[in-house]
Amino acid sequence: MRDLAALPKAHLHLHFTGSMRPATLAELAAEQGRRVPAALLDGVADVPADVRGWFRFQRLYEAARAVVRTEGAMRRVLREAVEDDAAEGSRRLEIQVDPTSYAPHVGGLVPALEIVLDEARLAQEATGVSVGVVVASSRMRHPFEARTLARLAARYAGDGPGEVVAFGLSNDERRGETADFAPAFAIAARAGLPGVPHGGELLGPDHVRDVVEHLHPRRLGHGVRAAEDPALLAELAEAGIACEVCPASNVSLGVFRESRHVPLTALLEAGVPVALGADDPLLFGTRLLAQYAAARAVHELDDDALATLARDSIGASLAPERDRRTWLAEVDAWQAARD
Repeated sequence: MRDLAALPKAHLHLHFTGSMRPATLAELAAEQGRRVPAALLDGVADVPADVRGWFRFQRLYEAARAVVRTEGAMRRVLREAVEDDAAEGSRRLEIQVDPTSYAPHVGGLVPALEIVLDEARLAQEATGVSVGVVVASSRMRHPFEARTLARLAARYAGDGPGEVVAFGLSNDERRGETADFAPAFAIAARAGLPGVPHGGELLGPDHVRDVVEHLHPRRLGHGVRAAEDPALLAELAEAGIACEVCPASNVSLGVFRESRHVPLTALLEAGVPVALGADDPLLFGTRLLAQYAAARAVHELDDDALATLARDSIGASLAPERDRRTWLAEVDAWQAARD
């Protein structure tokens, strides 16, 4: 078996606050005299079955986000996320951020986003990992706010370092009407920003169809519940809509009881492009490399199948074409190498 850390890959589903190292959270909290829940600091990946669910996740996420209150803290979170991905063989990281969460502490929406974009550029220069930023709105806020964020994202659109590469929609899928967010995605699309909304984790195939119909996504955040409808899987495969599959999230939120129940194989067999993601390592206890290790150990994917996953992630990324060609050649070399 080949070294999975040496497998070139793209990480396309990682949230800004959720990427934070537990040690960083503890240090920032101590500096502010804040107490944070022990569950954020224990490094335990498994969430007891009787407490799994969205409410627990949201409470912990908000507690973590509350300590990111300065420009220095924001830069540190971003830089360390890129460093961690570099250590795991990522060639590309597309990190998702909602700047409204940090704007009150740094002077507004524009400074909040510019801090992230500037540090993304610096981290790329320092590590060699290509970094793209996804601006994401929240389903739990008014759709007009999504339009504001889409216009902000459009001002910084591009595929180079320190630019916004896509527009997303995150948070509780059960909140809000998907169609109400369509105008925001249209604003982003006119600026050349692909849509990468969440869909099909907490809700089933009908929700996936709703997201596809109204938001016209390039990729789906999660999308695993599409496996409940073979016809829908075929449609996703034909359209080339990739699913950012995050097994640790699915289990921790109680969508599936065990990692082996995540329909990774069903998506692959249907021809749906799959990009494994860590989602929120701070809360779920595992990073990207662990998702590849689980695909090998739990889903019994051999090295050829794991190379296909890596190619899917690179192909679904929004990196420049020349970079993707280089990384795909590196995957070929990894696959061709003897253990």
